[in-house]
Amino acid sequence: MASQRRKPINLGLLFDWHAHKSKQTEFHLDRPFDVAPDQGTVYSGRAIAAEVHAISGWLQAAGLRYGESVAVVKDNHFDMVLMASAAARIGVLPVMISPFVPPGQLRVMLERAAPKVLVTSCAVLARAAKENIEIVPAGVRTVVTGELDTELPPGAVPLADLRGADAPPVRLRPDDEPMIVTHTSGTTGTPKLVVHAAATSLGRFSFQLESKRIPGITSGPNDVVAGCLSYVHNRLLSWTNGQLSLAPRKTVIMSDPGLDNVAEVLAAHRPTSLEALPNMFQRWEELAETRPELFAQVLRFNSTFDAVHRRTIRTFLEVSRARFPLWATGHGQSEIAGVSMNVFTRRQARSWQGFTDGSNVGWPPAAPVKVVDPVTGERKKRGESGLLMVAGKARCLTYLGEPERYDEKVDGKWWNTGDLGKRDRLGRIRTLDREVDLVPGLSSIELESLLLDRLRRAHEVIVLGAQEGPPVPVLSMRDNQITPQEWQRATAGLPELAEPYLVPWEDLPRTATWKVRRHELRETVFGSDRTLGTGRWT
Repeated sequence: MASQRRKPINLGLLFDWHAHKSKQTEFHLDRPFDVAPDQGTVYSGRAIAAEVHAISGWLQAAGLRYGESVAVVKDNHFDMVLMASAAARIGVLPVMISPFVPPGQLRVMLERAAPKVLVTSCAVLARAAKENIEIVPAGVRTVVTGELDTELPPGAVPLADLRGADAPPVRLRPDDEPMIVTHTSGTTGTPKLVVHAAATSLGRFSFQLESKRIPGITSGPNDVVAGCLSYVHNRLLSWTNGQLSLAPRKTVIMSDPGLDNVAEVLAAHRPTSLEALPNMFQRWEELAETRPELFAQVLRFNSTFDAVHRRTIRTFLEVSRARFPLWATGHGQSEIAGVSMNVFTRRQARSWQGFTDGSNVGWPPAAPVKVVDPVTGERKKRGESGLLMVAGKARCLTYLGEPERYDEKVDGKWWNTGDLGKRDRLGRIRTLDREVDLVPGLSSIELESLLLDRLRRAHEVIVLGAQEGPPVPVLSMRDNQITPQEWQRATAGLPELAEPYLVPWEDLPRTATWKVRRHELRETVFGSDRTLGTGRWT
């Protein structure tokens, strides 16, 4: 392993750097890696770096060479991060795609990526076969990980046939060239492939912030840090960087967000820091009610990717037995990292009420943010809503296969987020809606939070703007029922809403990051995915 005193900004060397630290974290998995099914569920820092080396060996054995690309679309697990590191280590560009992308969209993304090799799993192939969609473009070699419980496509190679190949020498791409491709959530259609260099990701302050020791905010050497995330997204660069830099006593990896698995893992490890996707936390509120002891030792909760509702924050801060637990939340995009961030206390969460108090308010972390008129582009005054524009050096290089779509969102140094928001008198950012999902005169984020506060039995609330008539609330209730009296109490004093549309939790269409695919939901509710916003900047 190449020893470095200074922390590298290329993902290809990050695990090696950690392996040479005097204090390392120990990784605990909820199941063995799909790329190393016989290696158990506990890894030292040195062992996990050795696994990165091993992966780089079989990637080369699969035919990959410097300057080429590999697409990774397999069952969700942290070994996807290891594969990205192994590819970057030898100058191969990893294109990371969630296994939960619908097969039709996955086919489009793989055509745009044009990889030489695809690393996938039988589960991904089976979902595509069920819909009669051939996801693998012609000429792409396929390597299949995990259990081989279905017939492999012609020419596909089981990973077991490649393991054991010697690791090639390190050969990194320059810091300003593509290092990794991740993707957007895809709430409005086929996800966009986001290209980042080392210089625009791990080389930027927004990606390094949580690798600094900030008392009460970031972890220390005695902490147990647990995460349940989508392991293909840009967030994992900064999250992994944080764990390898601060070296908590344990780093606990959850690949399965199901209630039974989460309960088992948390009972075994009792984390002091816990991060998950906002809608995962929302689903886990049931665990907080029935098994509050699982979260008793958590000092720091963290959520990114999407707005987190205030009921969720309040629920978990209340079950923590820590004297001063905190909830950190961030709003950002894969293309630009953070737009705003905030930290909430238990006292704040208890005081929230009405439309104007909530968790969708944060401070710009590093880059300048302005609010502009969607039509004229003129800067709006504080307190006026408009499109959020961000300027910063953490902006991605392009969209792979869609450069014109990227150019549409660039205005000089400014990036159009496609989000609607406003700045308050203190300079904080209040996020209101995606422009494509706007509900005139309302913020669906704030209305949904308020309804969740009033409907304790609701797993999810989504408010959809209608072409005619009042907005339509879509509810996922624990028993898929709501009485007229419950609904009347929940909507007292609120703007006019249509009668609620009930959808079971498991039937809500979701992205890889558990966001609701609102355009698909609109088709179910209205028979059309036509929106009130333009969707120009999605």
